[in-house]
Amino acid sequence: MQNKNFRKKKSKASSPKELIKGIIAGNKIALSKAITLCESSRKEDRKDANQILNACLSRSGEGIRIGISGVPGVGKSTFIESFGNYLIDQGKKVAVLAVDPSSEKSKGSILGDKTRMELLSRKEDAYIRPTATGGALGGVALNSKESIILCEAAGFEVILIETVGVGQSETEVRQMCDFFLLLMLAGAGDELQGIKRGIMEMADGLVINKADGENVDAAKKAKRNYQNALHLFPPNASQWTPEVASCSALKNKNMEGVWQMVSSHEELLKQNGYWVKQREEQNQKWFAKSIRSLIELRLFADQSNAQLYQEMEKRVIKGELAAYEAAEKLLPHLLDALQARR
Repeated sequence: MQNKNFRKKKSKASSPKELIKGIIAGNKIALSKAITLCESSRKEDRKDANQILNACLSRSGEGIRIGISGVPGVGKSTFIESFGNYLIDQGKKVAVLAVDPSSEKSKGSILGDKTRMELLSRKEDAYIRPTATGGALGGVALNSKESIILCEAAGFEVILIETVGVGQSETEVRQMCDFFLLLMLAGAGDELQGIKRGIMEMADGLVINKADGENVDAAKKAKRNYQNALHLFPPNASQWTPEVASCSALKNKNMEGVWQMVSSHEELLKQNGYWVKQREEQNQKWFAKSIRSLIELRLFADQSNAQLYQEMEKRVIKGELAAYEAAEKLLPHLLDALQARR
């Protein structure tokens, strides 16, 4: 009898209404379950996820979303733990969406951020959600935007989005955050070639990490170099001039300086109206992205479509067929199959 009651209670707690209630109450277990539903491609899960998201939309939007990127080895996880602990000490509730790259071979992911952020993960006012990219471009997971909405509805005031690392497609995080922070290293060649100019132009702030010990002088020099370089970039539409700071995440130094930079940016953009405009533009772009993702998912859900795609792909790889012509031949079959599924 106890087992039956337990199963019944567990099932009830997992219903959309109960999850919504739990999220609003700040329950981390309910939040995690809701995010898992959003990450699922199962039709019934997505139906529940949409119900939860629609209920949470009116309770989201009040948090500040900070995207954090940087070259591998720059200390993103260490910085986030130090910065997150500082914010919690200031009375903030902090959620971390840490994205790990998925293996192209095994499709798996290590998801080790909770291990790397051990101190932060123990805090009551912290929530860490490791997520695999699932092969998505842009350094973020496909459902990261939905996770932000749910975290804000759960009462988290600062959302830190850690990306997989700087690369050619490491740009989509800019389309979901209010402040894009780029972590740098002094003396690692970044000043000349390690960071693409395009990513620097998108950054709202540059922070030189590991400014401690023998590296202090190099960090000061790098700070001056980056400040000079940023003056050569065209002005931002937001009227914000990107700033440069240095810190030591390992020694917990100058986290207040980084937060002051973020706060000044928020104040300016809310005064000139760009804060709302930027959020609206981001919603528009993620709507378009969601359409593309859903079309791809629906088209290749059919086994015959997937098989036909693979056959065409092999011909393109072997040089038997031009890529554009192959796409033209394949598209009518995909559209016919999509129409038949309606």
